[in-house]
Amino acid sequence: MKQQVIISKQFKSDLAKAIAECEHDRIFILVDETTKELCWDLIKDYYCLKGAQVITIGTTDSNKTLETLTHVWESLQQGGATRHSLLINLGGGMVTDLGGFAASTFKRGINFINVPTTLLAMVDASVGGKTGINFGGLKNEIGVFCDANCVILNTNWLKTLDEENLRSGYAEMLKHGLIANEDMWAELIKFNLANPDLQKLSTMLGKSVKVKERIVEKDPHEKGLRKALNLGHTFGHALESWALKHQPILHGYAVAFGLIPELYLAVIKTGFPTDRMHQTVRFIREYYGTLPITCNDYPELIELMYHDKKNRGNEINVTLLGGIGDIRIDQSITENDVKEALDFFREG
Repeated sequence: MKQQVIISKQFKSDLAKAIAECEHDRIFILVDETTKELCWDLIKDYYCLKGAQVITIGTTDSNKTLETLTHVWESLQQGGATRHSLLINLGGGMVTDLGGFAASTFKRGINFINVPTTLLAMVDASVGGKTGINFGGLKNEIGVFCDANCVILNTNWLKTLDEENLRSGYAEMLKHGLIANEDMWAELIKFNLANPDLQKLSTMLGKSVKVKERIVEKDPHEKGLRKALNLGHTFGHALESWALKHQPILHGYAVAFGLIPELYLAVIKTGFPTDRMHQTVRFIREYYGTLPITCNDYPELIELMYHDKKNRGNEINVTLLGGIGDIRIDQSITENDVKEALDFFREG
């Protein structure tokens, strides 16, 4: 069954309709501390949410843990949740990832609705059925594929975001542009992230979500084409895990940083146009900065890449591009390739 994704203009009525279409005896709302403060108060008086029980978890990816997951399970159990209850995940990617995993495993699976409140969650985490938690210092190490009953995207939530979170989500949109076509990529590269036009961003968001939907529909369990969505993520996840031990960064920043070495390798290995690579890298450096890694960090980063879920055997596997929209999945790279690409990331 294709996941229902609603780009909502009338959030209250769309939410009420989505809830009505889900069997439920009790409703639970999962929020983190930030969305409880900024988002829950805006909707808590909706009639369709009357009697809903709120479960609050900590903010940021550092709380995407087994301990937090256990807290959600316990809260559902203590709140009298049954196999027929409904969980609504109201928040960013951490909330939809962890909440989706909690719902998919509690009593072997209960209905859940994703209401993403960050740009990153709208274009990436909440759509496509990936759920999970971090484990053993690795990103998204434990999880399952499980579609939400419904995903409701409403761009009014973007007004609650700070600049950093907006840019984090935009990095996934930039990735979608790179794997889609020249026109979409060009529009994204020209967008003024320093002074974003939210109305224009809403239109661009719709295009970005459709890119992911098309790919996920063809390959829901990442056997082939869906690996295109991993562009920027092999290096990005390693950099994100490294940053967790130093100065944590948002996921989208990690993806933006990961695009730099992977586009460099695409130029070297699969013929990606050098000018397009430099244009994209300039955009990333302007709006995302960089990370203070040194060559002493390379062994740790390489080790993290070996743990990436996309690998087979002892090879490091990446998604590269032959050009914008020309996707090359399952590209094996060596440790020397990684070091060369990280040199480019640091020195450009």
